[in-house]
Amino acid sequence: MNYRQGLFALLSFFFTMTLAQAAAFSNKEATAGLKEALVRGAEHAVTTLGTQDGFLGNGKVRISLPESLQPIETLGRTLGLGKQMDELVTTMNRAAESAVTEAKPLLVQSVKNMSVKDAYDILSGPQDAATQYFRKTTSVQLTEKIRPLVHKATARLKLSEKYDKLAGKAAKLNLIDANEANLDTYVTQKTLDGLFLMIAEQEQQIRANPIETGSKLLQKVFGSLGR
Repeated sequence: MNYRQGLFALLSFFFTMTLAQAAAFSNKEATAGLKEALVRGAEHAVTTLGTQDGFLGNGKVRISLPESLQPIETLGRTLGLGKQMDELVTTMNRAAESAVTEAKPLLVQSVKNMSVKDAYDILSGPQDAATQYFRKTTSVQLTEKIRPLVHKATARLKLSEKYDKLAGKAAKLNLIDANEANLDTYVTQKTLDGLFLMIAEQEQQIRANPIETGSKLLQKVFGSLGR
């Protein structure tokens, strides 16, 4: 069993066992096991996104201009500004790829701070309960951590100020959301959206593919369910 299969097996156990099954384990065992699984899942999401083309090369999380500004991008390309438009999009995604690596310690700390109640809420909760937990406990801190790094990347881009000016006007006309009016804010939010999407997709996949009770991995880590 390779690392990824092992991770899926571990998470599948926790996400699919019933509360009655969970009761067979001590609170300490159940919580510790879930924490280990969530840490590995979060690390996998961060590692996947925090590499070159982690955002740019993934159509699900690739950061493009806000939809309302895309006609302007099209016009710019028509006017021979294709290179600049490409530079803007690439810079946004490279900023996200660089900044998202800072998410790991905050996600890990969030798991360490998880209470027994939090753990059981995730076990018995909806399909994205773990993702919701991460959003609730880390969004503010992640924004504060990631935004300065995004700014450092976008500050070198001459189009950054032009974006803010143009998007600011669009926001006043209610053409785009206020959070999209500033390039740094927009990229930061898209970075978080991409991160939580990756976590959510992994969580859904795990929930949809439960493993049979008694796998070698679970026997080793937790012992048999019937003990």
